[in-house]
Amino acid sequence: MTFHGSVRNGVVVLDPPIELPEGTEVTVQLDEPAKPSKGSRLMKYAGQAKDLPPDASRSIDRLHYGEQPS
Repeated sequence: MTFHGSVRNGVVVLDPPIELPEGTEVTVQLDEPAKPSKGSRLMKYAGQAKDLPPDASRSIDRLHYGEQPS
């Protein structure tokens, strides 16, 4: 059987609550929390760069590498 629940105040609480006989042995398997996407992890840097030209997002290669020959 599989039951789902969460930890509240340090105690595993099953949803919905069930009654198990006293002394029942159980195994608790932790689900891995969802890993934040790269985009959400990078958002902490959004708006941090200062003094960039208004077209910086469109001209990043030119700004980073300089003018490229045609």
